[in-house]
Amino acid sequence: MNKPYIDSLTTKTESKYELIVAAAKRARQITLQEPEMTRAGKINPVSQALHEINDEIVTWDCEEKE
Repeated sequence: MNKPYIDSLTTKTESKYELIVAAAKRARQITLQEPEMTRAGKINPVSQALHEINDEIVTWDCEEKE
């Protein structure tokens, strides 16, 4: 599985920080849902999360404080 390029990922969000937070939260979900796959090294949860963001499988809302 090829890693998505950062240029294509940054077009999905307004900031790199928002992208990192979304990927980290999704990677945590993947780790909790498929612990034996992640321990065996069959999937990398961060790479999987970035692919899902790039393919627009995962979406999120960001609350803005005024």
